[in-house]
Amino acid sequence: MFVRLMAIAVVIRFCTTGCLAQVDPARAAQIDSYLKPYIDSGNFAGAVLVSKSGKVVFEKAYGFADRENRIRNTTETQFHIASMSMQFTAAAVLRLAEAGSISLDEGVGSLVSGIEGAEKITVRDLLTQRSGLPDINALPDYNDVLQEHQTPSSLIAKIAGRPLLFEPGSKFLHEEHSAYNLLALLVEKRSGIPFAAAVERLVFRPSGLSASGVDDDSRTHTRHMAKGYEPQGTHGLKPAQTIHWSAKTGNGSAYTTVGDAAQWVDALFLGCFLSPASRNLVLDTSMRVGYGWFRGKNDRFGQTAYYMNGRAPGFTSFVLYMPDSKLTVLVLGNIYSSATTAIGYDIAALSLNMPYEQLHLAKTALDSSRLKRCTGTFQFGPDFYQTNAKVELQTHGRELSMRWPSGDFSSLIPLGGDHFIDRSYWMEVKIERDPSGKPAALVYDRFRGTVSH
Repeated sequence: MFVRLMAIAVVIRFCTTGCLAQVDPARAAQIDSYLKPYIDSGNFAGAVLVSKSGKVVFEKAYGFADRENRIRNTTETQFHIASMSMQFTAAAVLRLAEAGSISLDEGVGSLVSGIEGAEKITVRDLLTQRSGLPDINALPDYNDVLQEHQTPSSLIAKIAGRPLLFEPGSKFLHEEHSAYNLLALLVEKRSGIPFAAAVERLVFRPSGLSASGVDDDSRTHTRHMAKGYEPQGTHGLKPAQTIHWSAKTGNGSAYTTVGDAAQWVDALFLGCFLSPASRNLVLDTSMRVGYGWFRGKNDRFGQTAYYMNGRAPGFTSFVLYMPDSKLTVLVLGNIYSSATTAIGYDIAALSLNMPYEQLHLAKTALDSSRLKRCTGTFQFGPDFYQTNAKVELQTHGRELSMRWPSGDFSSLIPLGGDHFIDRSYWMEVKIERDPSGKPAALVYDRFRGTVSH
Protein backbone atom coordinates (compact mmCIF):
# COMPACT_ATOMS: atom_id res chain seq x y z
CA MET A 1 0.00 0.00 0.00
CA PHE A 2 2.85 2.41 0.81
CA VAL A 3 4.41 1.81 -2.60
CA ARG A 4 1.10 2.52 -4.31
CA LEU A 5 0.69 5.73 -2.32
CA MET A 6 4.15 6.91 -3.36
CA ALA A 7 3.23 6.20 -6.97
CA ILE A 8 0.14 8.35 -6.68
CA ALA A 9 2.24 11.22 -5.38
CA VAL A 10 4.55 11.34 -8.37
CA VAL A 11 2.17 10.84 -11.30
CA ILE A 12 0.16 14.00 -10.77
CA ARG A 13 1.55 17.01 -12.60
CA PHE A 14 0.49 20.45 -11.35
CA CYS A 15 -0.84 22.23 -14.42
CA THR A 16 -1.69 25.78 -13.38
CA THR A 17 0.57 28.79 -13.32
CA GLY A 18 -0.58 30.96 -10.41
CA CYS A 19 0.63 34.00 -12.37
CA LEU A 20 0.15 37.50 -11.06
CA ALA A 21 -1.88 39.55 -13.52
CA GLN A 22 -1.83 43.32 -13.84
CA VAL A 23 -3.47 44.77 -10.72
CA ASP A 24 -5.94 47.56 -11.32
CA PRO A 25 -5.09 50.29 -8.74
CA ALA A 26 -8.64 51.66 -8.86
CA ARG A 27 -10.13 48.23 -8.17
CA ALA A 28 -7.64 47.64 -5.35
CA ALA A 29 -8.59 50.97 -3.77
CA GLN A 30 -12.25 50.03 -4.11
CA ILE A 31 -11.70 46.76 -2.24
CA ASP A 32 -9.69 48.58 0.46
CA SER A 33 -12.50 51.10 0.87
CA TYR A 34 -15.09 48.33 1.08
CA LEU A 35 -13.13 46.47 3.78
CA LYS A 36 -12.29 49.51 5.90
CA PRO A 37 -15.44 49.52 8.10
CA TYR A 38 -15.03 45.80 8.79
CA ILE A 39 -11.42 46.30 9.83
CA ASP A 40 -11.99 49.49 11.81
CA SER A 41 -14.86 47.88 13.77
CA GLY A 42 -12.82 44.77 14.66
CA ASN A 43 -14.92 42.43 12.52
CA PHE A 44 -12.24 41.36 10.06
CA ALA A 45 -8.53 40.70 10.08
CA GLY A 46 -6.92 38.31 7.64
CA ALA A 47 -6.09 38.03 3.96
CA VAL A 48 -8.05 38.41 0.72
CA LEU A 49 -7.26 37.15 -2.76
CA VAL A 50 -9.09 37.51 -6.07
CA SER A 51 -8.06 35.70 -9.25
CA LYS A 52 -9.46 35.46 -12.75
CA SER A 53 -8.63 32.62 -15.15
CA GLY A 54 -5.96 31.42 -12.75
CA LYS A 55 -4.21 34.78 -12.51
CA VAL A 56 -4.15 36.74 -9.25
CA VAL A 57 -5.61 40.24 -9.70
CA PHE A 58 -5.73 41.22 -6.01
CA GLU A 59 -3.96 39.90 -2.91
CA LYS A 60 -3.61 41.74 0.38
CA ALA A 61 -3.52 41.14 4.14
CA TYR A 62 -5.15 43.21 6.87
CA GLY A 63 -4.95 43.55 10.64
CA PHE A 64 -2.92 41.55 13.10
CA ALA A 65 -1.85 37.92 13.16
CA ASP A 66 -0.83 38.46 16.79
CA ARG A 67 -2.50 41.45 18.40
CA GLU A 68 -0.57 41.22 21.66
CA ASN A 69 2.80 41.41 19.91
CA ARG A 70 1.60 43.71 17.11
CA ILE A 71 2.57 41.24 14.39
CA ARG A 72 0.61 41.98 11.24
CA ASN A 73 -1.02 39.52 8.90
CA THR A 74 0.75 39.09 5.57
CA THR A 75 -0.11 37.18 2.43
CA GLU A 76 2.17 34.43 3.79
CA THR A 77 0.25 34.11 7.06
CA GLN A 78 -1.27 30.67 7.64
CA PHE A 79 -4.88 30.47 8.84
CA HIS A 80 -6.89 27.56 10.15
CA ILE A 81 -9.73 27.16 7.65
CA ALA A 82 -12.26 25.05 9.60
CA SER A 83 -14.82 23.37 7.27
CA MET A 84 -12.90 24.31 4.13
CA SER A 85 -10.64 21.45 5.28
CA MET A 86 -13.22 18.99 3.96
CA GLN A 87 -12.07 19.70 0.40
CA PHE A 88 -8.64 18.27 1.14
CA THR A 89 -10.07 15.22 2.92
CA ALA A 90 -12.37 14.51 -0.02
CA ALA A 91 -9.51 14.97 -2.48
CA ALA A 92 -7.38 12.45 -0.57
CA VAL A 93 -10.19 9.90 -0.76
CA LEU A 94 -10.67 10.50 -4.49
CA ARG A 95 -6.94 10.03 -5.06
CA LEU A 96 -7.09 6.70 -3.24
CA ALA A 97 -10.11 5.72 -5.34
CA GLU A 98 -8.24 6.59 -8.54
CA ALA A 99 -5.43 4.27 -7.43
CA GLY A 100 -7.87 1.45 -6.76
CA SER A 101 -7.28 1.51 -3.01
CA ILE A 102 -10.94 2.10 -2.31
CA SER A 103 -14.31 2.08 -4.03
CA LEU A 104 -16.71 4.97 -3.46
CA ASP A 105 -19.63 2.53 -3.38
CA GLU A 106 -18.21 0.13 -0.82
CA GLY A 107 -19.78 0.02 2.61
CA VAL A 108 -17.92 1.29 5.66
CA GLY A 109 -19.09 -1.50 7.95
CA SER A 110 -15.85 -3.40 7.39
CA LEU A 111 -13.84 -0.26 8.16
CA VAL A 112 -15.18 0.56 11.59
CA SER A 113 -16.98 -1.30 14.35
CA GLY A 114 -19.54 -0.05 16.82
CA ILE A 115 -21.31 2.36 14.43
CA GLU A 116 -24.99 1.52 14.09
CA GLY A 117 -26.07 1.14 10.49
CA ALA A 118 -22.49 1.27 9.17
CA GLU A 119 -23.23 -1.54 6.74
CA LYS A 120 -25.72 0.77 4.98
CA ILE A 121 -23.32 3.72 4.60
CA THR A 122 -21.08 3.98 1.55
CA VAL A 123 -17.93 6.03 1.11
CA ARG A 124 -19.89 8.15 -1.38
CA ASP A 125 -22.52 8.88 1.31
CA LEU A 126 -19.75 10.21 3.56
CA LEU A 127 -18.33 12.42 0.79
CA THR A 128 -21.75 13.93 0.00
CA GLN A 129 -22.70 14.28 3.69
CA ARG A 130 -25.71 12.01 3.31
CA SER A 131 -24.61 9.33 5.78
CA GLY A 132 -27.09 9.95 8.59
CA LEU A 133 -24.34 9.63 11.20
CA PRO A 134 -24.97 11.41 14.50
CA ASP A 135 -22.92 14.61 14.59
CA ILE A 136 -20.01 14.77 17.01
CA ASN A 137 -20.34 18.57 17.20
CA ALA A 138 -23.83 18.15 18.67
CA LEU A 139 -22.69 15.98 21.59
CA PRO A 140 -23.21 17.60 25.01
CA ASP A 141 -19.54 17.07 25.91
CA TYR A 142 -18.14 18.35 22.60
CA ASN A 143 -16.27 21.22 24.30
CA ASP A 144 -14.47 18.60 26.39
CA VAL A 145 -13.55 16.73 23.20
CA LEU A 146 -11.86 19.90 21.90
CA GLN A 147 -9.67 20.09 25.00
CA GLU A 148 -7.90 16.77 24.46
CA HIS A 149 -5.72 15.32 21.72
CA GLN A 150 -7.76 13.11 19.42
CA THR A 151 -7.26 10.66 16.58
CA PRO A 152 -9.73 9.63 13.87
CA SER A 153 -10.37 6.44 15.85
CA SER A 154 -11.06 8.28 19.13
CA LEU A 155 -13.41 10.71 17.35
CA ILE A 156 -15.42 7.91 15.77
CA ALA A 157 -15.61 6.16 19.14
CA LYS A 158 -17.51 9.22 20.46
CA ILE A 159 -20.54 8.39 18.30
CA ALA A 160 -20.40 4.61 18.72
CA GLY A 161 -23.73 3.03 19.61
CA ARG A 162 -25.78 6.10 18.68
CA PRO A 163 -28.61 5.58 16.16
CA LEU A 164 -28.49 6.98 12.64
CA LEU A 165 -30.43 10.21 12.12
CA PHE A 166 -31.90 9.05 8.80
CA GLU A 167 -31.53 6.40 6.11
CA PRO A 168 -28.07 6.74 4.52
CA GLY A 169 -28.09 8.30 1.07
CA SER A 170 -31.61 9.71 1.41
CA LYS A 171 -30.89 13.38 2.11
CA PHE A 172 -28.55 16.10 3.32
CA LEU A 173 -29.65 17.33 6.75
CA HIS A 174 -26.74 19.42 8.02
CA GLU A 175 -22.96 19.54 7.89
CA GLU A 176 -21.79 16.06 8.82
CA HIS A 177 -18.64 16.54 10.86
CA SER A 178 -18.61 12.87 11.90
CA ALA A 179 -18.72 11.74 8.27
CA TYR A 180 -15.44 13.53 7.60
CA ASN A 181 -13.91 12.20 10.84
CA LEU A 182 -14.72 8.76 9.43
CA LEU A 183 -13.23 9.64 6.03
CA ALA A 184 -10.01 10.63 7.82
CA LEU A 185 -9.97 7.21 9.47
CA LEU A 186 -10.56 5.61 6.08
CA VAL A 187 -7.61 7.51 4.61
CA GLU A 188 -5.37 6.31 7.44
CA LYS A 189 -6.43 2.68 7.07
CA ARG A 190 -6.15 2.56 3.29
CA SER A 191 -2.90 4.56 3.03
CA GLY A 192 -1.18 2.94 5.99
CA ILE A 193 0.10 6.26 7.39
CA PRO A 194 -1.33 8.96 9.72
CA PHE A 195 -3.95 11.26 8.20
CA ALA A 196 -1.79 14.42 8.22
CA ALA A 197 1.03 12.63 6.40
CA ALA A 198 -1.38 11.03 3.94
CA VAL A 199 -2.95 14.36 2.97
CA GLU A 200 0.51 15.84 2.57
CA ARG A 201 1.48 13.04 0.20
CA LEU A 202 -1.81 12.67 -1.65
CA VAL A 203 -2.90 16.31 -1.93
CA PHE A 204 -0.58 19.08 -0.75
CA ARG A 205 2.69 17.93 -2.28
CA PRO A 206 1.40 16.94 -5.76
CA SER A 207 -0.66 20.13 -6.07
CA GLY A 208 2.26 22.31 -5.01
CA LEU A 209 0.82 23.60 -1.73
CA SER A 210 3.98 24.23 0.28
CA ALA A 211 2.41 26.38 3.03
CA SER A 212 -0.55 24.12 3.84
CA GLY A 213 -0.96 21.25 6.24
CA VAL A 214 -3.17 19.33 8.63
CA ASP A 215 -2.81 20.36 12.28
CA ASP A 216 -2.53 17.17 14.33
CA ASP A 217 -1.24 19.05 17.43
CA SER A 218 2.38 18.26 16.56
CA ARG A 219 3.29 21.64 15.07
CA THR A 220 6.31 23.17 16.78
CA HIS A 221 7.06 26.02 14.38
CA THR A 222 4.27 28.61 14.20
CA ARG A 223 6.07 31.73 13.00
CA HIS A 224 3.63 32.24 10.13
CA MET A 225 0.50 30.97 11.92
CA ALA A 226 -2.16 33.52 12.86
CA LYS A 227 -3.55 33.54 16.38
CA GLY A 228 -7.32 33.36 16.65
CA TYR A 229 -9.54 36.00 18.27
CA GLU A 230 -13.22 36.28 19.08
CA PRO A 231 -15.66 39.15 19.61
CA GLN A 232 -15.97 40.59 23.08
CA GLY A 233 -19.14 42.61 23.31
CA THR A 234 -20.11 44.89 20.45
CA HIS A 235 -16.66 46.33 19.75
CA GLY A 236 -13.93 44.41 21.62
CA LEU A 237 -11.79 41.37 20.83
CA LYS A 238 -10.15 38.76 23.00
CA PRO A 239 -8.01 35.65 22.35
CA ALA A 240 -10.17 32.76 21.21
CA GLN A 241 -10.61 29.52 23.11
CA THR A 242 -7.59 27.28 22.68
CA ILE A 243 -8.44 23.89 21.21
CA HIS A 244 -6.72 20.74 20.05
CA TRP A 245 -7.11 20.91 16.27
CA SER A 246 -6.79 17.12 16.16
CA ALA A 247 -10.36 17.13 17.53
CA LYS A 248 -11.43 18.36 14.10
CA THR A 249 -9.45 15.84 12.06
CA GLY A 250 -10.90 15.49 8.59
CA ASN A 251 -13.57 18.14 8.96
CA GLY A 252 -11.70 21.22 10.18
CA SER A 253 -8.05 20.64 10.99
CA ALA A 254 -6.31 22.07 7.89
CA TYR A 255 -4.48 25.38 7.60
CA THR A 256 -3.30 27.30 4.54
CA THR A 257 -2.48 30.70 3.07
CA VAL A 258 -4.55 32.64 0.55
CA GLY A 259 -1.93 31.94 -2.12
CA ASP A 260 -1.96 28.19 -1.50
CA ALA A 261 -5.75 28.16 -1.34
CA ALA A 262 -5.98 29.92 -4.71
CA GLN A 263 -3.50 27.46 -6.18
CA TRP A 264 -5.68 24.64 -4.86
CA VAL A 265 -8.78 26.03 -6.61
CA ASP A 266 -6.80 26.32 -9.85
CA ALA A 267 -5.48 22.77 -9.55
CA LEU A 268 -8.94 21.39 -8.87
CA PHE A 269 -11.03 23.35 -11.35
CA LEU A 270 -8.59 24.53 -14.01
CA GLY A 271 -5.83 21.94 -13.80
CA CYS A 272 -5.41 18.19 -13.94
CA PHE A 273 -4.96 17.34 -10.27
CA LEU A 274 -7.82 14.81 -10.44
CA SER A 275 -8.76 12.48 -13.24
CA PRO A 276 -11.68 13.67 -15.42
CA ALA A 277 -14.00 11.17 -13.74
CA SER A 278 -13.10 12.32 -10.22
CA ARG A 279 -13.22 15.97 -11.21
CA ASN A 280 -16.72 15.47 -12.62
CA LEU A 281 -17.86 14.22 -9.22
CA VAL A 282 -16.73 17.50 -7.65
CA LEU A 283 -18.34 19.54 -10.45
CA ASP A 284 -21.68 17.68 -10.33
CA THR A 285 -24.45 20.03 -9.15
CA SER A 286 -27.23 17.42 -8.96
CA MET A 287 -26.56 17.37 -5.22
CA ARG A 288 -26.19 20.72 -3.46
CA VAL A 289 -23.44 19.41 -1.18
CA GLY A 290 -20.51 17.19 -1.99
CA TYR A 291 -16.75 16.67 -1.73
CA GLY A 292 -16.25 19.67 0.57
CA TRP A 293 -18.24 22.13 -1.56
CA PHE A 294 -21.69 23.67 -1.80
CA ARG A 295 -22.63 23.60 -5.48
CA GLY A 296 -25.34 25.02 -7.70
CA LYS A 297 -26.91 28.05 -9.35
CA ASN A 298 -26.29 31.30 -7.48
CA ASP A 299 -29.20 33.69 -7.96
CA ARG A 300 -27.17 36.78 -7.12
CA PHE A 301 -24.67 36.15 -9.91
CA GLY A 302 -26.89 34.21 -12.28
CA GLN A 303 -24.36 31.43 -12.75
CA THR A 304 -23.10 28.20 -11.22
CA ALA A 305 -21.04 28.69 -8.10
CA TYR A 306 -18.91 26.44 -5.92
CA TYR A 307 -18.33 27.76 -2.41
CA MET A 308 -17.50 26.78 1.13
CA ASN A 309 -17.18 28.65 4.38
CA GLY A 310 -15.63 27.60 7.64
CA ARG A 311 -15.90 28.63 11.27
CA ALA A 312 -13.88 27.34 14.23
CA PRO A 313 -12.69 29.04 17.43
CA GLY A 314 -10.73 32.14 16.39
CA PHE A 315 -11.01 31.64 12.63
CA THR A 316 -13.44 31.96 9.71
CA SER A 317 -12.91 31.29 6.02
CA PHE A 318 -14.65 31.56 2.66
CA VAL A 319 -13.88 30.37 -0.87
CA LEU A 320 -15.94 30.99 -4.01
CA TYR A 321 -15.29 29.78 -7.54
CA MET A 322 -17.55 30.57 -10.50
CA PRO A 323 -16.51 28.72 -13.66
CA ASP A 324 -18.45 30.92 -16.10
CA SER A 325 -16.52 33.99 -14.90
CA LYS A 326 -13.43 31.94 -14.00
CA LEU A 327 -13.46 34.03 -10.82
CA THR A 328 -12.00 32.89 -7.50
CA VAL A 329 -12.46 34.83 -4.25
CA LEU A 330 -10.77 33.82 -0.99
CA VAL A 331 -11.22 35.42 2.42
CA LEU A 332 -9.32 33.90 5.34
CA GLY A 333 -9.72 35.54 8.74
CA ASN A 334 -8.51 35.17 12.31
CA ILE A 335 -11.50 36.75 14.02
CA TYR A 336 -14.38 34.43 14.97
CA SER A 337 -17.00 36.31 12.98
CA SER A 338 -18.78 35.01 9.89
CA ALA A 339 -18.40 38.37 8.16
CA THR A 340 -15.97 36.61 5.83
CA THR A 341 -18.87 35.12 3.83
CA ALA A 342 -20.57 38.49 3.28
CA ILE A 343 -17.20 40.01 2.43
CA GLY A 344 -16.43 37.28 -0.09
CA TYR A 345 -19.69 37.61 -1.97
CA ASP A 346 -19.48 41.41 -2.05
CA ILE A 347 -15.90 41.35 -3.34
CA ALA A 348 -17.03 38.92 -6.05
CA ALA A 349 -19.80 41.35 -7.03
CA LEU A 350 -17.36 44.25 -6.95
CA SER A 351 -14.94 42.30 -9.16
CA LEU A 352 -17.72 41.64 -11.70
CA ASN A 353 -18.96 45.24 -11.65
CA MET A 354 -22.22 44.16 -10.00
CA PRO A 355 -24.09 45.88 -7.13
CA TYR A 356 -22.92 45.38 -3.57
CA GLU A 357 -23.64 47.03 -0.24
CA GLN A 358 -21.11 49.00 1.75
CA LEU A 359 -21.22 48.34 5.49
CA HIS A 360 -22.61 51.31 7.44
CA LEU A 361 -22.57 50.93 11.20
CA ALA A 362 -24.43 53.28 13.52
CA LYS A 363 -22.23 56.24 14.39
CA THR A 364 -23.44 56.49 17.98
CA ALA A 365 -24.32 53.78 20.47
CA LEU A 366 -27.94 53.42 21.57
CA ASP A 367 -28.63 54.66 25.09
CA SER A 368 -29.55 52.10 27.76
CA SER A 369 -33.22 53.12 27.92
CA ARG A 370 -33.59 52.62 24.15
CA LEU A 371 -31.90 49.25 24.35
CA LYS A 372 -34.19 48.07 27.15
CA ARG A 373 -37.13 48.61 24.81
CA CYS A 374 -35.59 45.95 22.56
CA THR A 375 -35.50 43.17 25.15
CA GLY A 376 -37.77 40.14 25.08
CA THR A 377 -37.99 36.41 24.43
CA PHE A 378 -38.85 35.11 20.97
CA GLN A 379 -39.95 31.68 19.79
CA PHE A 380 -38.72 30.38 16.43
CA GLY A 381 -40.06 27.41 14.48
CA PRO A 382 -38.71 24.00 13.46
CA ASP A 383 -36.99 25.38 10.34
CA PHE A 384 -34.76 27.77 12.31
CA TYR A 385 -30.99 27.26 12.59
CA GLN A 386 -31.61 25.73 16.00
CA THR A 387 -34.90 23.81 15.81
CA ASN A 388 -37.72 25.46 17.80
CA ALA A 389 -35.22 27.70 19.52
CA LYS A 390 -36.34 30.24 22.09
CA VAL A 391 -33.93 33.18 22.08
CA GLU A 392 -33.76 36.16 24.38
CA LEU A 393 -32.58 39.71 23.73
CA GLN A 394 -30.79 41.07 26.79
CA THR A 395 -28.99 44.29 27.63
CA HIS A 396 -25.55 44.53 29.20
CA GLY A 397 -24.87 48.17 29.91
CA ARG A 398 -25.08 49.95 26.56
CA GLU A 399 -24.91 46.76 24.54
CA LEU A 400 -27.61 44.40 23.27
CA SER A 401 -27.02 40.69 22.87
CA MET A 402 -28.96 37.60 21.91
CA ARG A 403 -28.91 34.60 24.22
CA TRP A 404 -29.18 31.23 22.48
CA PRO A 405 -30.68 28.09 24.08
CA SER A 406 -27.14 26.76 24.55
CA GLY A 407 -26.36 29.72 26.81
CA ASP A 408 -24.07 31.32 24.21
CA PHE A 409 -24.40 35.04 23.52
CA SER A 410 -24.21 36.91 20.22
CA SER A 411 -23.53 40.64 20.49
CA LEU A 412 -25.74 42.76 18.24
CA ILE A 413 -24.18 45.70 16.39
CA PRO A 414 -26.59 48.62 15.83
CA LEU A 415 -27.16 49.56 12.20
CA GLY A 416 -29.88 52.06 13.00
CA GLY A 417 -33.32 52.03 14.66
CA ASP A 418 -34.44 48.47 15.32
CA HIS A 419 -31.95 47.11 12.83
CA PHE A 420 -28.88 45.16 14.02
CA ILE A 421 -26.35 42.61 12.85
CA ASP A 422 -25.32 39.53 14.82
CA ARG A 423 -21.58 40.05 15.28
CA SER A 424 -20.75 36.35 15.58
CA TYR A 425 -22.79 34.91 12.71
CA TRP A 426 -23.10 38.12 10.66
CA MET A 427 -26.86 37.83 10.17
CA GLU A 428 -29.29 40.72 9.95
CA VAL A 429 -31.58 41.13 12.96
CA LYS A 430 -34.71 43.29 12.99
CA ILE A 431 -37.26 43.95 15.70
CA GLU A 432 -40.94 44.29 14.75
CA ARG A 433 -43.14 46.19 17.16
CA ASP A 434 -46.84 46.15 17.99
CA PRO A 435 -48.99 49.33 17.91
CA SER A 436 -47.97 50.15 21.48
CA GLY A 437 -44.29 50.06 20.57
CA LYS A 438 -43.46 46.81 22.33
CA PRO A 439 -41.45 44.11 20.54
CA ALA A 440 -43.80 41.70 18.75
CA ALA A 441 -41.39 39.67 16.62
CA LEU A 442 -37.72 39.16 15.88
CA VAL A 443 -36.58 38.66 12.29
CA TYR A 444 -33.26 36.82 12.12
CA ASP A 445 -31.94 36.37 8.59
CA ARG A 446 -34.98 34.89 6.75
CA PHE A 447 -36.65 33.51 9.89
CA ARG A 448 -39.26 35.18 12.09
CA GLY A 449 -39.74 34.46 15.77
CA THR A 450 -42.74 35.77 17.67
CA VAL A 451 -42.65 37.21 21.18
CA SER A 452 -43.01 34.62 23.90
CA HIS A 453 -44.66 35.55 27.19
